[in-house]
Amino acid sequence: MVACLVIGCRQMNVKNKQLLTWIGTILAFSGTIFVGIRLNDYRAQIDLSQFKLLTWISILAFTCIYGVASILLALAWRELLLLLGSSHSNMWAIRVYGMTQLAKYAPSNIMHFAGRQAMGMAADIGAWVLAKATIWELGLLAFTGSLFSILILPFLLPEIPSLCMAAGFILVIVLVATISYRFVAPRVMWAFIWHVMFLSISSMLFVSILFLLYGSQVVEPTKLFLFGGAFIVAWLIGLVTPGAPAGIGVRETVILLLLSPLLPESQLLVALMFSRIVTVCGDVVFFLIASLCSKPKPEPVLQQTL
Repeated sequence: MVACLVIGCRQMNVKNKQLLTWIGTILAFSGTIFVGIRLNDYRAQIDLSQFKLLTWISILAFTCIYGVASILLALAWRELLLLLGSSHSNMWAIRVYGMTQLAKYAPSNIMHFAGRQAMGMAADIGAWVLAKATIWELGLLAFTGSLFSILILPFLLPEIPSLCMAAGFILVIVLVATISYRFVAPRVMWAFIWHVMFLSISSMLFVSILFLLYGSQVVEPTKLFLFGGAFIVAWLIGLVTPGAPAGIGVRETVILLLLSPLLPESQLLVALMFSRIVTVCGDVVFFLIASLCSKPKPEPVLQQTL
């Protein structure tokens, strides 16, 4: 009887996961169609030939910056593995993380985690250690991304300047880092810091794209923190949406909803198109960097600490 109940619960869990995956895939697909339709509506207003060579060179530079910044995600993952008792090198972590990262564009938005799990097990790291590292990573990324919502509070409290919210954001980051170091574990603090740095660079790249395309006449400098925070909040929603490959469609839809009161949709859509080019091609750059790393094997697995 107990065995039947357990099997039944497992089957229900599998069905629920499949349902969530399908829902997420449909949402992502719908969001992509929505963005495509809106982009088509503004096609007559969008002339890519208006962008000079310097603009495309800048986009290429942004792509390389994003690719290099992605190494921070690998370093954070390494810290979590070390926390769980697995000893290995930076090069190994960068290679595994970068080689599997492109799989996030496959349907279901989990294939990169599965790839890391397989490569880690092939390197004699315990399956449960890898699984727990993934859980830690997702939880920490989601928590870190949620802190960026502080930057978009001027939407709700317009009387408070964005600079004050930015100062509050920095104070919260310092407070969380201190608490995690003293009461959780130093390695958690470092993983948190690497995540903050990666998300900060990602948000700054989006803001830089807006500023590159339209300048201060359209993008007011006082609202740059607001734009950056909105980008990370949209990224977070794309991250937690099951079945959305790399948040495609979801991220763009959320940004349109958040920032359309501040910028014309036609301008936002062009910026989103360039932003997606930067992130996708940046992941390719990260893959190339990872593929150039040597293939060192991790040290023997230490006794698990958590």
